[in-house]
Amino acid sequence: MTEDNYSLTTEFILIGFTDHPKLKTVLFVVFLTIYLITMVGNLGLVPLILMERRLHTPMYIFLGNLALMDSCCACAITPKMLENFFSKDRMISLYECMAQFYFFCLAETADCFLLAAMAYDRYVAICSPLQYHTLMSKKLCLQMTAGAYIAGNLHSIIHIVFLFRLTFCRSHQINHFFCEFLPLFKLSCVDPYINELLMFIFPGSVLVFSIIIVIISYLCILFMIFKMKSKEGRGRALSTCASHFLSVSMFYGSLLFVYIRPNSVKEEDKDISVAIFYTLVIPLLNPFIYSLRNKEVINAMKKNIKKNF
Repeated sequence: MTEDNYSLTTEFILIGFTDHPKLKTVLFVVFLTIYLITMVGNLGLVPLILMERRLHTPMYIFLGNLALMDSCCACAITPKMLENFFSKDRMISLYECMAQFYFFCLAETADCFLLAAMAYDRYVAICSPLQYHTLMSKKLCLQMTAGAYIAGNLHSIIHIVFLFRLTFCRSHQINHFFCEFLPLFKLSCVDPYINELLMFIFPGSVLVFSIIIVIISYLCILFMIFKMKSKEGRGRALSTCASHFLSVSMFYGSLLFVYIRPNSVKEEDKDISVAIFYTLVIPLLNPFIYSLRNKEVINAMKKNIKKNF
């Protein structure tokens, strides 16, 4: 090889939405609005749960941490994306790229385990209500939450460590709006087979494990609901699970579409619309999904509004 072939790339260009230059102002306003609402909604839930003693239950502890991770995901991706709408070079360094992916991977992995923990919590609440405080103690709740954060950190670190084995000497253009590793692997002049394999094994394992917990929990819940004689009891049980099931379906569905498809590594163009959905839209919707149908959260909000104003 010639010396030019060994010139290494340490900075990348995020192509993002450059295919739509006429829409950049509109897209900027739309994504800025989504970002602000996401941050207010999610970061508003966290102090609300901390301040209101009635919300100091496992379900709301999981919900508060889910909101925190959704904020983390939004902070990792959206500011750089907004900056690139009006940036001339749209550059991101390799270390910025790794930092962005680290927080994104941490948030998404922790979300998987938190949603699974919430499904188990609903299972215990509906199927074993008399044993709820024994089976779903605060100690177990904190252990599950800590486990979600530990798993998220380990998952992120593994991918970051293996990224250091790659060198980049091809095109420095990433066909995405954030530093997602699958498009980045295509720029490597070292065979990224191991990295691609890890990107299939670890996200796949996390998704399969957490989805199995969710499915088993909901099958048990449905079985219990069908056994209930009271229509009112059935309605209350379904209402309790509806918001969580909606959130789980959207989150896992979009991640499965991106990471578990056999051709996901080989495709030249990532489905950016799906990425927008699981990185921006779901964190935006979660506070509304869990709050608008939840009387305890709404009452806590009204109480704090009256108290402060």
